[in-house]
Amino acid sequence: MSNDLFAAGDTAIRRDVHMGRVWTAMPQRVLDDTGAVLTLAYWPGIVGLAPITWIAAHRTGDNAMRARGLTDLAGGRWQLAPYYWEHTELLSYFLTGEHFSVHCFQSAGTHQPLRWYVNFELPFVRRRGLGIDTLDLCLDLLATPDLGSWWWKDEQEYAQVRRLGMVDDALDRQVATARSRALALLEDRAGPFARGWPRWSPDPDWPLPELPADTRW
Repeated sequence: MSNDLFAAGDTAIRRDVHMGRVWTAMPQRVLDDTGAVLTLAYWPGIVGLAPITWIAAHRTGDNAMRARGLTDLAGGRWQLAPYYWEHTELLSYFLTGEHFSVHCFQSAGTHQPLRWYVNFELPFVRRRGLGIDTLDLCLDLLATPDLGSWWWKDEQEYAQVRRLGMVDDALDRQVATARSRALALLEDRAGPFARGWPRWSPDPDWPLPELPADTRW
């Protein structure tokens, strides 16, 4: 495992991969890698790749476009375009072997805490020296910065990917287990939640992580 670990300051590209194709690609800065937990940072100015339907839905708030994007994903039909991250800074904990990752969103510039965000996804697979591959399962658990309250997000989208066949019964059972585990960690203030909200901000001297120019996506 040690040869697969990333060093602090490395660029690690988090990719969503489905049907052997890249659905998203986000270059991020490695803050720490213990083998059990990979900690990454993401902030405004970084350019990744995302499907054009998702970019349009994000800009307009068009839920029909989001639903179309999931239908395209299930059918293996999508086109990638550059996606420019704005407005928020993001500290992410990727947990080896888990069907979820944990993220802290804060306002860029002021560093004001906004929300905890648990993203349910396939357990990540390391790509030595390059990054990690996973697949977003379109279900999220959100919590206030003080962990005083929490709520589920995108359950309708999760139901859609179930209907589309992207999440079969076996995977759904794994997600159910992951939901219980993530919620238990949150309520017990354990795992990534153990120390409360992290005090961090991107160093102005950090270079922006970038996607490799010679990679075919």
